[in-house]
Amino acid sequence: MSKFSAADTLEMPVAERLRLVQDIWDSIAAAPETLPLTEEDKRLIDERLEACRQNPQAGSPWPEVRARIATRRK
Repeated sequence: MSKFSAADTLEMPVAERLRLVQDIWDSIAAAPETLPLTEEDKRLIDERLEACRQNPQAGSPWPEVRARIATRRK
């Protein structure tokens, strides 16, 4: 893999930069265990899990959320 600077990326066409960002994101997402959670992250996750346990009907299932988003985009 060749090395290039951030300035080099700004000279790339937008489509290539988007592909690069996607490739970088995919490589990060492939190894989530390498990103340690902070104590604040853990606290927030625990709070949200407890809220879900206390009131499981408060949220919306993903298919419903996705449908609402798709409707707004039209």
